[in-house]
Amino acid sequence: MATLKKTTLRSDFKTGEHIVYPAHGVGEIVGIEEQEVAGIKLELFVIAFEKDKMKLRVPVAKATTVGMRKLSDATTVKKALETIRGRARVKRTMWSRRAQEYEAKINSGDLIQISEVVRDLYRSDTQPEQSYSERQLYEAALDRMSREIAAVSEISETEAVRQIEQNLAKSPKRGGKVDEEVVAEVDADDEKHDEAA
Repeated sequence: MATLKKTTLRSDFKTGEHIVYPAHGVGEIVGIEEQEVAGIKLELFVIAFEKDKMKLRVPVAKATTVGMRKLSDATTVKKALETIRGRARVKRTMWSRRAQEYEAKINSGDLIQISEVVRDLYRSDTQPEQSYSERQLYEAALDRMSREIAAVSEISETEAVRQIEQNLAKSPKRGGKVDEEVVAEVDADDEKHDEAA
C-alpha cells in the first residue's frame, strides 16, 4: 500500500516539469534521487531555480504539504492580470505590518495574492517615488509573477514583465487625487519606518 501511495505522489510531478515552490517561485524538477537520512531512505525531487542558481531537494512525500504546486493555468494567469488592473487597496496600517502582509502573500506562492502585491505597490511615473523597502517588495512580487506567467505562456520573462506593465497602466486613476492621498500616507509611514530602522 505504501508503494502505491509513493507512486501516486511521484506521478503528480514529473522530471522536466516546471513547478512553483512557495518560498522561491518557479523552478524545474531536474531529477528524482534517493538519499539515506538517519537510516531512512528518502525519495527527493531535485528542483533547479536557474535564475537564483540554486538547487533544492524536497522529499517526494512532503511536496504538496510544503505547498509545492503545478504552474497556474491560463485562466488563473488571466485573473492575475485582471487583478493588477484593479484599484490599489492600501490599508491604513503601519508600514511594518503591511510589509509583513505583502511578504506573506509573496511567499504564499499563490499567483493571485502575488498579483495583489504588484497592484498595491505599483507606482506610475506621475506618482511619488517608493521607499527602498517598498521597492524591494514590489520587485520581488513582480519577479515571481513574471516568472510564472513566462513559464505558463511560454514567453520570455521580459515579455511577461511587459504584459504586466501594460495591464498596470490600464488600472483606474493611477496618479489620480485619491491615490495620491493614500500614497502621501504611505510615504509618511515609510519615513517613520526608515527613521526607526
